[in-house]
Order: sequence, then C-alpha cells, then structure tokens
Amino acid sequence: MVRKSLTRISKVIGNTLAFVLALAVVVMVLPTKARSQLGLDPCCAIISAGLSTISNLLSSVVAKPLAAIQQIEQQSANFEQQVVFPVAAINQARGLAAQSQAQFTQMRQAFQLPVSSATLPTPQRLEQILLSRNPGAVSQVTTNYGSLYGTVMPPTDAPQAVRDLVDMTDAEAQAAMKKALEMDALADNELQAAEQINQQLQTAAPGSAAILEAQISAWLVRANAYTQSAMAELVRVRAIELANHGAQLKFSAAHTSILHNSGTQVLQGAH
Repeated sequence: MVRKSLTRISKVIGNTLAFVLALAVVVMVLPTKARSQLGLDPCCAIISAGLSTISNLLSSVVAKPLAAIQQIEQQSANFEQQVVFPVAAINQARGLAAQSQAQFTQMRQAFQLPVSSATLPTPQRLEQILLSRNPGAVSQVTTNYGSLYGTVMPPTDAPQAVRDLVDMTDAEAQAAMKKALEMDALADNELQAAEQINQQLQTAAPGSAAILEAQISAWLVRANAYTQSAMAELVRVRAIELANHGAQLKFSAAHTSILHNSGTQVLQGAH
C-alpha cells in the first residue's frame, strides 16, 4: 500500500513538472514581438501559474498520502515495539543471558576440577595423559598403557588363541582411552561455543534471533553426533567384555574336552 502511494505521488509530480517545463519552452520560443503585444511578459505569468499548480498539487495530492504513509509507518513501528519485539521482553532475555554466563563460568570451573588419584609413577603417567583433555596426547597412550598393563605375551608362554584374546582386549581398552581423550577435548570446545553464543545473545538485535537459532541448532546436531560416538565406544567396550566372557567359556570347554580325552586314554592303557 505504501509503495503504491509513493509511486502515484512520483507520477503526479513528474507529470506536473513536465507540463510546466513544456509551457516554459513554448513561451521561450515565441517571437519577441508577440510577447510585447501582450502588454506584460507572459513568461512570468505562466511560470507563476505553474508554480501555483505545483503548490496546490503538493498540498492536495502529495501531503495527504504522505501523512497516511507516516501514520502507517508509525503504527507498524508501534506494533513491532509492543507486540513483535517488546522492549521489556528483550531486556529480560538479555538479563537472563547475562545470568547464564555466570552459571556457565561456574560449570566450567566445576567441570575442570582435578580428579587424578594415582600415587605411583607408572600409573600417574598414564592417568595424566588420560585426564589431559589434549587430543595431541593420543599417540602416547599405547606406550604408557604397555608400561602399566604389559604387552601381549610371547608365543612360548601362551597358546595363540589366548594371545589373540589378550591383544584384542588391550586394543579395545586403548581405543576407549583415546576416544575419552577426544571426547573431553570436544566437550571443552562445546562449552566454549556455548559461552560465545551466550555472549552474542546479550547484545544481539531482535532481528538476528533466527540466525543465532540456526547456529545453536548446528551446534546441537554436532553435540548429538559426539554423544552418539561416545555411546558407540561404550557399546564396543561392552561387546569386548561379552566376547571375553564367551571366550573363557570356550577355553574351559576345550580344556574339559582335552582332560576327558586324556583321562579316557589313561584308563584304556591301564586295562
């Protein structure tokens, strides 16, 4: 509606100016004698009439639509300030964001409290790596794990099946430790992103809410993906535990069968 009114006003003004300029051109090209016979110079009279016409048009055609447009714009601004984006609600939301910032700081401090408990040198080294929250320390896990829990026994000390079982168990244990390091680092990044978003909320304009919402949604999807990755690692650890339990039963059954066959042979030889 406002756009249509502005278009109509511009057309009226343009037509009026074109009319006045055309009259002025006609007067200028009239012969000097013809103008002198009129008694008075008609150029000034025509220009005066044109200016008077423009003034009347501005008062009647332009002023009223402009007043209506101004009223509509004022009503629209009032609607946005009182209904769509109330100032009180905006200030309340910003105050809540500032309050949440203090809570985030307390959460980060509690999240980073030291929990190390090892007392001997070898366990301390591995524990320090596992609690470092540094993904760059992943490569140090294998060496320190072997120093604490040992490596796979040589072939002369155990059957191949037992060595395979031990190797798989050690591999999954180290994988879980490495994954825990990665998840700690990702958790720190998520906390930092949450604090940055909260700081933006304290000074963000109401119109940018959709952009911030999309940004928060993207981080939420990432957090869910990280959670799923951690759950997958827990499932693998549990699967290894079940597999080890099954392997122990299989080993026991195999040993029982060997013992039974050996006993049978001994009894048969005695007869």
